[in-house]
Amino acid sequence: MARRRQCATMIRHEYLSETQASYRRNLEGVERRTARSIASGRAARAVSRLVKVSVVVHVIFRREVENISDAQVKSQIDVLNRDFRAKNPDRSQAPAVWKSLVADANIEFALATRDPNGKATDGITRTKTTRTSFLPDDSMKTAAGGHAPWPARRYLNIWVCNLGQNLLGYAQFPGGPAKTDGVVILGSAFGTKGTAAAPFNLGRTATHEVGHWLNLRHIWADTLGCGGSDFVSDTPNQAGPNTGKPAFPHLSCTNGPNGDMFMNYMDYVDDVAMVMFTPGQVARMNACLADIRGGLGR
Repeated sequence: MARRRQCATMIRHEYLSETQASYRRNLEGVERRTARSIASGRAARAVSRLVKVSVVVHVIFRREVENISDAQVKSQIDVLNRDFRAKNPDRSQAPAVWKSLVADANIEFALATRDPNGKATDGITRTKTTRTSFLPDDSMKTAAGGHAPWPARRYLNIWVCNLGQNLLGYAQFPGGPAKTDGVVILGSAFGTKGTAAAPFNLGRTATHEVGHWLNLRHIWADTLGCGGSDFVSDTPNQAGPNTGKPAFPHLSCTNGPNGDMFMNYMDYVDDVAMVMFTPGQVARMNACLADIRGGLGR
């Protein structure tokens, strides 16, 4: 089990950017429309409408211990609903200076009740594989090694498997290929029950990765300096990722006196230390749901 959070979303983003011109064009278009939506106030108005996202969880396992229980899957859905509705009790950990920025995204998640063919389902698929572990190369998203996705325009696909390279998970930004769209999570970092293991046993890896899936960037903008942007105005600039359980204030760049918003879901801290999205992040996610991911709810 990884002791420090590691996410491969930007690795996949860079690969797709280098190999697929259509991905670059799509994502550039998403960013232009997102900026217009936020500037015009449409994104803020969209937050007032509840969005319900249908989820399918694909459990890929070789050993029986990797075949996580229904209860563990459902515990993760519960976490997503608390975190994205700002109903998580630990939101009180946000420093006083940022308590007013703890934002309700008005997004809820539910396991699918109908499969792509209209048949009743519990929203969980289970596939036995011969693979001992997976790399961040999307191989778990194919019938050859795992399970092909359900239609991305209708479902959030989450693959739970044994990830290698000490990775906890990764996501595909909006605009990528439909055949690989979704989120991948390490089984021992998924949910709050069963095989979920500290310090990543509170379900926050999925909260982080679903944030990426809804077009959020890492809060430090993936630049080891102070010149990058996560395209959100109310998250302080910071020099790099924070890990573990930092103490407030933790200063970097010239962001004193309050320092880094390390308790944000898009940093790299332990599950127990991340507790919030901001209004700016919520606006980006809702702009995404009103645009390229518009078939998922409303």
